Amino acid sequence: MTGPIQFTPESLAQEAMRTQAKLRAGLDTLREVDDVDYGATRKEEVWRDGKVVLYRYRGETAPTAKVPLLIAYALVNRPYMVDLQSDKSIVRGLLERGEDVYILDWGYPDRSDRYLELEDYIQRFLGGAVDYLRGAHRMDAVNLLGICQGGAFSLCYSALNPGKIRNFIAMVTPVDFHTGDNMLSNWTRNLDVDQFVDTLGNVQADLMNWCYLTLKPWRLFVQKYVGLVDILDDKRALEDFLRMEKWIFDSPDQAGEAFRQFIKQFYQGNGFVKGGIDIGGRAVDLRYLDMPVLNIYAEQDHLVPPDASRALRGLVGTTDYTELSFKGGHIGIYVSSRAQREVPSAIHEWLEQRSR
Repeated sequence: MTGPIQFTPESLAQEAMRTQAKLRAGLDTLREVDDVDYGATRKEEVWRDGKVVLYRYRGETAPTAKVPLLIAYALVNRPYMVDLQSDKSIVRGLLERGEDVYILDWGYPDRSDRYLELEDYIQRFLGGAVDYLRGAHRMDAVNLLGICQGGAFSLCYSALNPGKIRNFIAMVTPVDFHTGDNMLSNWTRNLDVDQFVDTLGNVQADLMNWCYLTLKPWRLFVQKYVGLVDILDDKRALEDFLRMEKWIFDSPDQAGEAFRQFIKQFYQGNGFVKGGIDIGGRAVDLRYLDMPVLNIYAEQDHLVPPDASRALRGLVGTTDYTELSFKGGHIGIYVSSRAQREVPSAIHEWLEQRSR
């Protein structure tokens, strides 16, 4: 066992000199840093409904998969996290393995979207994209990958329209919203969401971001910015850092009515587990998920704890259910080097086995 760190005047002086050198080098590095952009993969718009756009990704070679894969991300952040940069792109990994990948971009809601409901997001927008793909590819059902809140939406859609989904993949998707280690759920459990939405209308992105950051205040407000000093003389590392910061704070506002319904039925009502999710007058029952299901969760996820995702096993109606645990956190599952090696391969191989 190592003892406590011993500080001496000499060691403190050396650390101060090292920090000064990093800061001086950082001034030169910042002059060289390019405007950070995102997205490593070419994509083209193929379908639109208002602000919601369906994109098709284009890889270096034509896809070999016969069934398209639609990705539905969360509303609270932009979906380019799955294609952040060339060496951090789940999308690129899927394309390289022959998948035909599409993604649904929810856009940026404004005051005109104040009264959009969950039915609009799930049946109209997600359902519209699914129906477009079914028509364009001349098939009855497509593959669906739902991520985080987009996974919850995708579960609802698949339960309400099981004949249109061939294979379902959930990634870091909350299912049981009342696990004891779900801090976000505990915060919202007693929220007067009616007064909240009636007062604000749409829920501002800055307010949502503040809530997420305060889940880990030391790590996200202090530690990562102190650590920034260590990479100030590394242009590529600094650009990677800034690209991630851009994604974190590039958050859309939340349409007020859909937010109200989501908090009430999911976070407060725990509707997947207890029942009570109503989408356009239709009850959601996960036992109608009779297609193959792959459930991927992150072992160190602070936003969607593993138990919140693993609850899916006992709720679906299929006998073809697979779980995959990933050693990492909610963001690492998209951008870490481990994720680039493991996640696209796991998804592709699972889909390939069910396409024979």
